[in-house]
Amino acid sequence: MRIARFAKGDGVAYGVVEGESEQPQVIAELYGHPFGVDPAGVRYTGNRYPLAEVRLLAPVLPSKVVAVGKNYAEHVREMGGSELPGEPVLFLKPSTSVTGPGDRIAYPVKITDRVDYEGELAVIIGRLCRDVPRERAADVIFGYTCANDVTARDLQARDGQWTRAKGFDTFCPLGPWMETGTDPADLGITTAVNGSVRQHARTSELLWSVPALIEYVSSVMTLLPGDVLLTGTPEGVGPMTDGDEVSVTIESIGTLTNRVVIRDLRIANAELHSVPDCLPSRILLGDGRRLGGRLDPPGESRADQHHRAERGPGGRLPLRGPGELRG
Repeated sequence: MRIARFAKGDGVAYGVVEGESEQPQVIAELYGHPFGVDPAGVRYTGNRYPLAEVRLLAPVLPSKVVAVGKNYAEHVREMGGSELPGEPVLFLKPSTSVTGPGDRIAYPVKITDRVDYEGELAVIIGRLCRDVPRERAADVIFGYTCANDVTARDLQARDGQWTRAKGFDTFCPLGPWMETGTDPADLGITTAVNGSVRQHARTSELLWSVPALIEYVSSVMTLLPGDVLLTGTPEGVGPMTDGDEVSVTIESIGTLTNRVVIRDLRIANAELHSVPDCLPSRILLGDGRRLGGRLDPPGESRADQHHRAERGPGGRLPLRGPGELRG
């Protein structure tokens, strides 16, 4: 099943994408939230729209994006590594780096001289979890999508750690939707720039499989519904420039396409007066004004909120999945 997040008019909703790519596709709107505390309440509204008439958004707004570096042997070698890592290399991308299919990748030319594409398989977490054994990894996965781990390569080399290089706004395109029914063990993944193939590999080449990564990451941190795990990029990474169209295609999932534009800092400052889809609901502007809705309860983290919402009256944490859609 392909579940997309989309905008129609002034509203945002989830829906099921129906039809194959070579046929006219429609999106059947859903009532409820796939990651809500009552997934059994998700059902079809009866509204259906031609896919071409809606705007697809990033399929999730995660609390965090956990990414894995150096997870394809040939990529390690192309980056100058002589030895393969002994365990997964983890880093984080901020939630504000997430953008959707068709959105622009903003190249901050005044800060970096080289911005690279990195096509990747992304895993969407479907339930609150921690310390998940790899044998149960499938129980906590909602689905999969395409990702581009955009990277300012010169800053990555200069800084020694990767937060700035991978954390700019728009540096984590996700989409076009979440595929819930695929097996990630051996999927073809291709990245093309202006129609020219630059990366091609299969997920069977991953040094650490998806179940192994779920086990490893969840031993470090709690994963929340909607969190994203980027599984690593194959060899063939390279630079992008203004006007380039970059497409990441993953077998049985779909294609994520974005165009690169120059980020003008003067325009970026002006755009603070509108709240992008990927940003939190309340933002402090440079002139001290605030935009958006309520703040989270003081002293309570998002993880605390999810733990509280998921625990029953006895304080126990039930293990449950996203549930089935009801017609």
